[in-house]
Amino acid sequence: MLLPEPTLFLPHQGEPSLRWGILGTGWIAGEFVQAVQAHTAQRVTAVGSRATASAERFAKQHGIGSAHGSLDALLGDPDVDVVYVASPPAEHLAQGLAAIAAGKHVLIEKPLATSAADARTLLGAARAAGVFAMEALWSRYQPQTLLIRELLREGVLGEIRSVWADLGQAINPDPAHRLSRPDLGGGALLDMGIYPIQLNSMVRGTPSAITTVGGLAASGVDEYATLLTTHGGGEPSVLSTSMTTRTPATAVINGSEARIEIVSPFHVPTGFALATNDFGTPPVTWQDPTGITFFGGLSWEATAFAHYVGESRAESPLHTHEETVAILATIDEARRQLGAA
Repeated sequence: MLLPEPTLFLPHQGEPSLRWGILGTGWIAGEFVQAVQAHTAQRVTAVGSRATASAERFAKQHGIGSAHGSLDALLGDPDVDVVYVASPPAEHLAQGLAAIAAGKHVLIEKPLATSAADARTLLGAARAAGVFAMEALWSRYQPQTLLIRELLREGVLGEIRSVWADLGQAINPDPAHRLSRPDLGGGALLDMGIYPIQLNSMVRGTPSAITTVGGLAASGVDEYATLLTTHGGGEPSVLSTSMTTRTPATAVINGSEARIEIVSPFHVPTGFALATNDFGTPPVTWQDPTGITFFGGLSWEATAFAHYVGESRAESPLHTHEETVAILATIDEARRQLGAA
C-alpha cells in the first residue's frame, strides 16, 4: 500500500512572520523558542516574566531583544503580535484574557485552561475581540498526525472500533512540584492525560459515556487514571495517564479493516505502522522524513498558527474551539469521578 503525502505546515509558504512575545521563562517556554527560531519564519521579539531578572536571563540565553518584568509591560509592547502563554495552567485564564483585551493573538500552552467553563470563557472573549486564540496542542500539527487524519478520511481503517493510548512519566513526588499542586492546576490528566484523550477525540469524537478509575496524590491532585470511553455503543477506548510511572507512551487506532500503531512516544514527531487484517501481509511503515525531532516539533504549531492568522481564521480547523472545550469537559468528568482537587 502506498501512503499519501501529508500536506505539512512548512515555513516560508506565504504565512505572515509574526512577532511573538513569550509569557513565562520555564522549561517549555525555552523549548518552544528554540523550535521557533530553528524551524520557522516566526520572530520572537520579547519575553515577559513577573521577575525582571528572569526575563533578562531568558532573553540573553535565546537572543531576544526585549525583556519585560511584568505581564502589563509585555502586553504593552508594540512589537508583539502574538503572546505565547507558557505559565502554569491555573494562570492561563487570567493571562489569556489580559492578552486578548490588549488586542494580541494568543497561543496558550495546553491545557488551555483548567476547566471546560474557563476554556469557553477564554475562547468566547477571543471571538468577541476578533483575535485568534489556539491551544498549543502541538501533536495536532505534526506530520504523522496530518497523515493519519488523511488515512482516516479515506476510510483505510474501515469502521473505527477503539483507541488505546497511554502517556505517563515518573514525576518527582516533591509536594512543591507543579504537578502536585492543585493551586497551579496540577495532576496527571491536565498535563499528560490530555494527549491520549485528544487523540481519541480526534479519531472518535466526544464520548457518550466515561468511566474513570485512578488514584490521588497526597495533595489531592489526580496521580494516575484510566478512562474507558464509549461512543454510542461498541468497543470502548482505553486511555491512561500517570505521574508515578513512565509508561510505554504508545497509541493504537483499531479499525475493522486495519490498525495504526503510532511509534512511542506517540505525542511527538515519530512515525507509525499500518497493519491490515491479513496476517501474511507485513505492516506498511512510515517515519517522519523532515528531520525535525522531539521538541523541535513545537515549531509545527507556530507555523500553523501564523497560517491561520494570515487567513483571518477565527479558530484552528484541526482543533476547533468546540473540540477544545469538549476535551476539557472529558477531563473535568474524569477528575470529578476521582474526586481530584
